[in-house]
This record gives sequence, C-alpha cells and structure tokens, in this order.
Amino acid sequence: MWAEPIRIATYNTELSRRGPGQLLGDILAGKDEQVTAVVEVIALNAPDIIVLQGIDWDAQNAALAALGRRVAEQGHLMPHLYASQPNSGLRTGLDHDGDGRNTAWRDAQGFGRFTGEGGMAVMSRFPILGARDFTSMLWQDLPDADLPRLDGALFPNAEIFDVQRLSSVAHWDVTIQAPDGPLNLLTWHATPPVFDGPEDRNGRRNADEMRFWAHYLNGELAVSPPAGPVVVLGDANLDPADGDGLRDTLRVLLEHPRLQHTVPRSDGGVAAANPDHTGDPALDTADWPEDGPGNLRVSYILPSTGFRVLNSGVFWPAADQYGADLVAAASRHRLVWVDLELKR
Repeated sequence: MWAEPIRIATYNTELSRRGPGQLLGDILAGKDEQVTAVVEVIALNAPDIIVLQGIDWDAQNAALAALGRRVAEQGHLMPHLYASQPNSGLRTGLDHDGDGRNTAWRDAQGFGRFTGEGGMAVMSRFPILGARDFTSMLWQDLPDADLPRLDGALFPNAEIFDVQRLSSVAHWDVTIQAPDGPLNLLTWHATPPVFDGPEDRNGRRNADEMRFWAHYLNGELAVSPPAGPVVVLGDANLDPADGDGLRDTLRVLLEHPRLQHTVPRSDGGVAAANPDHTGDPALDTADWPEDGPGNLRVSYILPSTGFRVLNSGVFWPAADQYGADLVAAASRHRLVWVDLELKR
C-alpha cells in the first residue's frame, strides 16, 4: 500500500535586498512586484513542503512569516516554518578571498553584504519536528576535504581554515511529520563554482558542499544519518553537463544507491535552449543570460528509494502558456516540484 501523495518543491526565490529589514518592508507593503510574483508562483504550484533559497534571514524570522501569510492569502496554507542563521554575510574579520582586505562581501563565511543575506527557509503544510543544523561545520573537518591550494600552499593561508566553514549558506536535515511518519529533508544552497582564481576556491567548495551529503548518507560523519525516508533537495549551483564546476561529486550524489535521480522537465526550458549547450534544456532550472552562463540545471530533488515518483516538473511555462510573465518577474530561477508516495 502507498501513503498519501505529497508535493515537495525547491525554489531559489532571489528574495534578497541590499540591507537587513528591507525584504520584510517590501513584503508588508504589498507593492513589490517581485514579492507578489514569488507568492503567486508558490501558491499556484501548491507544494505541501517547499525549501526556499535566496531569502533574507532575520533573527525573528519575521520576513519568512510575512511571506507565509502572503501565500496563505492566496489560499495555500503552509503554517509550519523553519529557518536558522546562515553563513551568508557572517563576518569573521579575516581575509577569506586573499585580496588583502577583510571587509568585502566575500570576506565572510559565505558571500553577503550582511548577516543573513540570501538565506534559506522551509515552509510546510505538515508540522516540523526539528532540525540538525550542520552550518557551523568547518570545511577542513569534512572527510577528504578538497581545500584550495596555490603553488602547493593552502589558499589564502592555513590559518583561515581554522574558522572557514563548509556551508556557503547552510546545510540542514529538517524532520517533517508527514502523514505516514517522519520525513527528513536534506537541504543546502551551494556557492557558485566561479568568481575565483586558479586556486578554484569556489569550485572546490561547491563540490565539497555536495560531497557532504554523500558522506552523511553513507554514515561517514560523526552523526548517524536518518534511517527513514529522506529527500535531498536544494540549489547545487552546478549543471551535470554545461557551465563551470567540478561535476564528479554531483554525479556521485545523483547516482547514490539510496536516492532516485528525478528529472523534472518544462516546456519553457526547451523554448529557451542555448544552442551551444549539451544538456537537455527541458531539465534546466535557471534562466541566466546567454552572454553569461546561459540556462542551466542547478536545482534538484532526489527522494530516497522508498518513494514512488508520481509526477514532477519545472515551473517554466513557454511564452504562450499561462504563467510565463509570472516566472520572469519572480526570479531567474524556476520552482522545481516532485509528487511522491511513500510505501507503507
């Protein structure tokens, strides 16, 4: 027998502003076109559980709660919320990128103008029982960590890795009380594997942020992995075929024996295909300019093998389909969803 179907989604909303508190003000004012578009995209797709990236964090989760109320006003209730302080914008007073300064946006545990810029959040129709937060784990403590080096020496120096965390934003294991028992969401938002130098600092970190989940699922960390059903989901900032980055670790995760590699598709991705790309454009989840990285597949939902995948999609309508203007106004990223049943 199979349990009640549930829809799980991941969505990089790009709801980030230039300073703390500004997002909350935009949500409460009700006049910001991007906020309205994001709310409508979420409500239209009606997930039971959604992980959001690119949403500014505040200590009281006031912006997240306000966003939840806006979605509820559209007739879709997800009253259970979770977010904790991310690494983005968290200053250490050290020079993290080796440019001789310690006050730039890149001189933080994760890129950001202020603590919490572009954080993560979970919204759920079902109760949230708790979370393991791995965001403070040091990069050098990851088994087989691929730390950046330049001319044989750690870059920018060995001392930085006494404080440098692995997560550019966050790594969470969030437990949801689904209708037929607990479900664990393993979620993250990796750094882009670009904007660095020959040391490939961001490329190596991006890969190690994915490698964390393989180690966790394999029981190779200091804590035991969840024994029950899991869903690995988030923004990996890496495409299996196109763009920059170290793809081997992504393949390990996509082919992990405990997980299913779902392939959500869209018509809009096909219509916006980049002719020089080799990957299937129907699977793309981000709409970047062609003179930049182009359209790429960067968001993933990978349920464990105990689930049956009923349906899936990337909400990216073609130009003549309903919602095309909506997604363009909301974010360069597209909401990805998967409908699942769990075998009882």
